[in-house]
Amino acid sequence: MRLRLDHFLRLAAMPAILALVFMLLVTLSGHPAWSQAARTIKIVVAIPPGGAGDILARVLAQQIGRTQGLSMVIENRPGAANIIGTEAVSHAAPDGNTLLLITATFVLNPHLRKLNYDPFTSFESICYLARTRTVIFVNSLSTYRTLADLMKAARAKPGELTLAATGPATPAQMAFEMLKRAANVDMTFVPYPGGATVVTAVLGERVTSALSDYPGAAEQLKAGKLRALAVAAETRIEALPDVPTVAEAGYKNSGLDLWFGLAAPAKTPKQTISELADWFTAAMQAPDVKAKLAIQGLYPVGMCGMDFARYLRKQYDDFGRIIREANIKAN
Repeated sequence: MRLRLDHFLRLAAMPAILALVFMLLVTLSGHPAWSQAARTIKIVVAIPPGGAGDILARVLAQQIGRTQGLSMVIENRPGAANIIGTEAVSHAAPDGNTLLLITATFVLNPHLRKLNYDPFTSFESICYLARTRTVIFVNSLSTYRTLADLMKAARAKPGELTLAATGPATPAQMAFEMLKRAANVDMTFVPYPGGATVVTAVLGERVTSALSDYPGAAEQLKAGKLRALAVAAETRIEALPDVPTVAEAGYKNSGLDLWFGLAAPAKTPKQTISELADWFTAAMQAPDVKAKLAIQGLYPVGMCGMDFARYLRKQYDDFGRIIREANIKAN
């Protein structure tokens, strides 16, 4: 009877032993350990769902969840010029499990609004993930066929011509102010709450021109209802090979790449930040991910660590100068 009991106990213990051996093999093979599967990482997106940033976060989360064996959650917390979601993450535990998708507004808001956080001391910068280019366009019925045409008309009619963009007090308005100075023109900025309303305003001929991210205007540009005058970014758009950049049109230092980055609460361990940077940069280089992002007009960058921190500081300083020169105020 004692032998049978010992034999039974040995058999009962076998599944646990096998499970332990399997976990060790999985860990040694370089695949995510089982303990990782219990970890949930939340990416807070401080802009409404459906936009380029939201799509970027979801595509990368899906890829990382699959390759690292993690549970990835996207939480949209828009409102108050991205401040609501940003402030929430600033108070989150610094364990690498709550992240924030950031845009240029992250370093623009401190110049214009009273905040309960600081972009440099309340967060750890992780990576500049991707960018999307912007384009200046008019209604296809417009007589303006180039950016030079538009600027010439603006000089002839000071203050009469208009340019619509999301705003006020947004990166798009910063680009508008830079263009005004580079071209030495007086145009009127017309703010709209979102990219879709900007495009609608041009289609309805309620404004002279507009500046928007390319993905938001792509459908109407392809349909021939809008005409692109210039790419308001550093390089041309592959889908618009014949449309010059604003610099090529003769107006330097007036471009705007809309970018998306990643940050974590301050005091998140450096090893955790480095691990997250590796996961996200690897995800962006996956062929199927790059293909999905290209459809949205998103281009991987993968600038991380101190390089990204320096980029944020430069944008902060540049925005501050433009705001002071143009006397821009937030509503």
